[in-house]
Amino acid sequence: MPVTLAEAKKNVQDDVQIGVIDEFRKSNWLLSNLTFDDAVSPTGGGATLTYGYTRLITQPTANFRAVNTEYTPQEVTKQRYNVDLKVFGGSYQIDRIIAGMGGIVSEVDMQMAQKIKAAQALFNDTVINGDSAVQATAFDGLEKALAGSTTELNPAAPIDLSSSSAVDSNYKVFLDEIDEFLALLDGKPTGLLMNAKLWAKFRACARRSSSFTETKDEFGRNITAYDGIPLVDVGEKPGTNQLVIPTDPTARTTSLYAVRLGMDGFHGVSMAGQAPIKTWLPDFATSGAVKTGEVEMVAAVALKATKAAGVMRKLKVG
Repeated sequence: MPVTLAEAKKNVQDDVQIGVIDEFRKSNWLLSNLTFDDAVSPTGGGATLTYGYTRLITQPTANFRAVNTEYTPQEVTKQRYNVDLKVFGGSYQIDRIIAGMGGIVSEVDMQMAQKIKAAQALFNDTVINGDSAVQATAFDGLEKALAGSTTELNPAAPIDLSSSSAVDSNYKVFLDEIDEFLALLDGKPTGLLMNAKLWAKFRACARRSSSFTETKDEFGRNITAYDGIPLVDVGEKPGTNQLVIPTDPTARTTSLYAVRLGMDGFHGVSMAGQAPIKTWLPDFATSGAVKTGEVEMVAAVALKATKAAGVMRKLKVG
């Protein structure tokens, strides 16, 4: 049964676990909005966590016919895909003396929060850049799925948004191109994923055209939207200041991704009957001076239709 993290936490009894799931959601738009198909059960002694699905490659057609003639047969093109769930997260260690010192911020709470932050960043990075052929322990992301597809838009020349004057000159062209790009998809996207530089430039363009809105979500975060579609900064890679969606250092261009979230579009995959996120707190009630805490997630993503996601290239932001 498909679930969101908000729904998954309702089946969790432990208050700490509920808090951890909320922490994953509250500062990560993707994890807060992604639906997970919790359909994968371990096979082969638990060694395989494979989710098989059919990706729709082309769209159906319809036509007129004359009386006493037949329609020209046409079938949509499909392709079978498998994605393996991958395990990711991290651990931390705390000496029981430090844990017992207390203070303004609990060391356990602080280390747990930072580990959650890193796991979120890794998830976002893998959703965009994941390639199991390069890193066997990672799942495949959008960059691999969309390369060479009909929803990969590569303008002949970069759209220059690198300065305020460039935005003044090109914001109409940019928004027109955005609308044409979004028209390539099979429906209105749920979100537009970008880096911080493009997020600022997009807001500048939208401001000049009065075509953006700003609302608050359940956690009090400001959500900026273009034509009702949230603009999402996917942040940095874990443990670094490198952007998940990079800017080419020579051309100073970047890319923008659009996703339509849903079970027939782009969604997450998790294990059957289990919350996608688990945590283990250090146990200071037993002997041993140094205790370990862990945060872990078991998940992958699936793109059910190529037109449920797209990428627009050559946006000059610096």
